[in-house]
Amino acid sequence: MQKAWVSGLGLLLLGSVISLYVGVIDIGITAIFNDPEKANILITSRIPRTIAIILTGASMAVAGLVMQMIVCNRFVEPMTAGGGQCAALGVLLVSLFYPAASIFIKILIASVVALIGSSCFLIMVRRLPAHQPLLIPLVGLIYGGVIGAIVTFIAYQTDLMQYIAIWFTGEFSGILEGRYELLWLAGILTLVAYVVADQFAILGLGRSVSINLGLRYKDIVRLGLLIVSLISAITVVTVGIIPFVGLVVPNIISLWLGDNLRKTLPITALMGANLVLFSDLVGRLARYPFEIPVGTIFGILGSILFLWFLYGRRPNAH
Repeated sequence: MQKAWVSGLGLLLLGSVISLYVGVIDIGITAIFNDPEKANILITSRIPRTIAIILTGASMAVAGLVMQMIVCNRFVEPMTAGGGQCAALGVLLVSLFYPAASIFIKILIASVVALIGSSCFLIMVRRLPAHQPLLIPLVGLIYGGVIGAIVTFIAYQTDLMQYIAIWFTGEFSGILEGRYELLWLAGILTLVAYVVADQFAILGLGRSVSINLGLRYKDIVRLGLLIVSLISAITVVTVGIIPFVGLVVPNIISLWLGDNLRKTLPITALMGANLVLFSDLVGRLARYPFEIPVGTIFGILGSILFLWFLYGRRPNAH
């Protein structure tokens, strides 16, 4: 476990330093002391972008883990089970009916819609046969696809197709100082999830076992759904949908280090930050000086890993 911490922190530190100096405008290490303009770019663009990547990757990985414990299935995560699409629907609705709304109002409405959407998904999966766990991610993908189609239809009818493209393609090129700070709230929610990690671990054992062990089942489920919905809304509004982060990262950690959430949740957050940071760097360098959205890069990586989980070393689906 200690080696995992050291390796993860070392990679994160290295990736963060590289991220600060990768871009169209070349910023040398000494240039920031001699050139005020380049120093300003570093402070207003590169540093906020790197922090936003770390917060997004960490919070989305933890949100995926929490959702897996709620559903008792290792093959689900908010962005592929309707949570991200519902958040996008909430932002679209508030943009249509209250275009002057502040970013806080947009996140509030997006969170409410994401919470309703996640609750509906939970109700649906509870009606599925327990001996066929792969039906749950399939239903999630269909459910998310239907919500996404509704968002696209409304946007098409209201000439907002370009507007919603920002939410459905996660990327960090537009992150600047003053436009990412709400992601710190996602980081705080990640810490809250760590505080109640033991309860979420019991929740993952199933409803009957959780109640028999004395867990306040409904209260912990509500708290988990609130954490998942808020993180989904904040990330969608700020950077857009980045699929598979909350699915592949918890499964990798589970296969590697086991299912002790108290010990593995921080490493899950660390690996989520590292993988999103790596994907962003690949997107920036693959067609330099142009950028490929990180959602596209991680979508490819995540789909490959997802297929490996399905047909290779399959994690426990409870």
